[in-house]
Amino acid sequence: MLRSLIPLHSGTEHLSPAIEQEFPGARLFRPWPITNGGERAQQMDAVELDGQPALPPKGRCWSHTSRPPAHGLSGMSRNLVAGRLIRSRTSLDFKRYLEDFPFKSISNWWDGLGGAPDQVYVVQTNERIVERCLLMASDPGDLVLDPTCGSGTTAAVAEQWGRRWITIDTSRVALALALARARIMGARYPYYLLADSREGQVKEAEVTRTAPSSQPIRGNIRHGFVNRRSAYITSGAIANNAEIDVIWDKWQAKLEPLRDKLNAALGTSWQEWEIPRKLHPDRPELVEGRASTVRQAHDSARTADEIHADWWQARVARQQEIDASIAAKAEHEYLYDKPYPDNKKARVAGPFTVESLSPHRVLGVDENDELIDGVAEPGDGYGEKKDFATMILENLKTAGVQQAHKEDKINFTSLIPWPGELICAEGRYVEGNADVDDARGAEKRAAIFIGPEFGTVSRPDLVAAAREAGDADFDVLIACAFNYDAHSSEFNKLVRIPILKARMNADLHMADDLKNTGKGNLFVIFGEPDIDILEAEDGKVRVKINGVDVFHPNTGEVRSDGPDGIACWFIDTDYNEESFFVRHAYFLGANDPYKALKTTLKAEINEEAWATLNSDTSRLFEKPKSGRIAVKVINHLGDEVMNVFRVH
Repeated sequence: MLRSLIPLHSGTEHLSPAIEQEFPGARLFRPWPITNGGERAQQMDAVELDGQPALPPKGRCWSHTSRPPAHGLSGMSRNLVAGRLIRSRTSLDFKRYLEDFPFKSISNWWDGLGGAPDQVYVVQTNERIVERCLLMASDPGDLVLDPTCGSGTTAAVAEQWGRRWITIDTSRVALALALARARIMGARYPYYLLADSREGQVKEAEVTRTAPSSQPIRGNIRHGFVNRRSAYITSGAIANNAEIDVIWDKWQAKLEPLRDKLNAALGTSWQEWEIPRKLHPDRPELVEGRASTVRQAHDSARTADEIHADWWQARVARQQEIDASIAAKAEHEYLYDKPYPDNKKARVAGPFTVESLSPHRVLGVDENDELIDGVAEPGDGYGEKKDFATMILENLKTAGVQQAHKEDKINFTSLIPWPGELICAEGRYVEGNADVDDARGAEKRAAIFIGPEFGTVSRPDLVAAAREAGDADFDVLIACAFNYDAHSSEFNKLVRIPILKARMNADLHMADDLKNTGKGNLFVIFGEPDIDILEAEDGKVRVKINGVDVFHPNTGEVRSDGPDGIACWFIDTDYNEESFFVRHAYFLGANDPYKALKTTLKAEINEEAWATLNSDTSRLFEKPKSGRIAVKVINHLGDEVMNVFRVH
């Protein structure tokens, strides 16, 4: 049980059942034994508390030395002057405050956390749970891997706590829809003080009451943060703290002269522990009379009240300095979830990339160019694997081909195999409203071209397939592939045959294990971006995106929609035909997707620069040395398309 004695900052104690509500700043404590079994010569001397000596119980000794050394204070004397001893029925006890170590180990029962407060997914994890796991198992600078990204909780927590991260998801709705990306890019994080920084060295010195380190700094996050810490205060830590001797001697030189003046003013012979907190509140005439004596004897305007107040102010300051020394010199437990922040700095996410797997299958070979891993043999009882093209056609018949708008979805009335070289199926769909008996309701024939299971469809593939479709008198070519190369994006029509490039969802790689429900946007056509390249007078150029060209099966026409369907678009201002580098980035998401970041950064935002991020017109840039620029557009479904343009 905690004792009801509540020491106040003034050094007095109040006997009351109430706690901090009645006495702000009060500190709860309980008496704790400060004796050990046996008798040792250096630990048997009497300890005088408030003028009354105390000895350890029979057959026991003090836990620390009590015999005065040649210089300084004994261990028991340090506990005494620190205000840590209290009289018990038979001897003395140690005052063990609640905050001496107010923590306990966390068990495997994590209650009080619950689900995520702002859920995007039903199964979204509370950030506090991920944070606790991450802080227990890693250090700043470590690499965290989450193979089930979802809404990006692990990545967001890792970014906040200075961990490098990789997060993976097979669903485009998770990554390509930019839930995780927008969450990280739109967040503001605390700027924690690095241990390997000058500010961190100064803070560490302040906390430990030592001189700042002179070690060279490199800003290496692997050295960790400057964390708050909880002192594990024991009587032994106080007994071994020699700094208490220095603090005691310094303040005694100020307190003793004030005590002598106070005794002279009041005609008393009070010892330090006898000086009350208030001077006879029931007999004010005594104080006034003694004040007159003080003025006459010392030729001073100071009253006894002023001397008394000065003495208590000095005593409280002494106690606070001793307490600070005890906390600084005691053993510590670092609170890794409470680093010191620099409130003068705002931090946003560091650079990161969103990458996809290579569409090419690479087989490992040894030094003799022999395959390292042979083709795996199917196990006993394993059924025959369905042909890839057959599986694609079955899903295509059920799911249809989705576009940005639901009303533009192509639903096949029939889908049958076709004996061609590249064309593998004939699909039929109704153009326009089937209930209206006119040309708009005519049935159209679509040639179906399926790309490789592991590979990229190139422009020559599309040209050959379009020629075959034209020779067979098809109305449109629908190409289905996991990836298209950059040059194929420029090829949209061959004579009268429109070419629709549908991207297949990566889930189709394991379609044998998935139920064919017709849902999930397995085949999506993302129209070609409608781009204007604008010349400027100073020889620079800028790009304006007018929207996306979308095929409308109701009319058979290709029309340009506005930029509303675009989530973001990027420009490589000097495309080298090998890799796309994002040199300009613009975000057209509805309602300004990074408004939250703008709000948190407040005055640190340049409004003019910020406005250029949410724009359908790029900033000016120099004409490319390569003569080409590339524009990549991503829609709200996570589909992307890239076009290459020549700039002379």
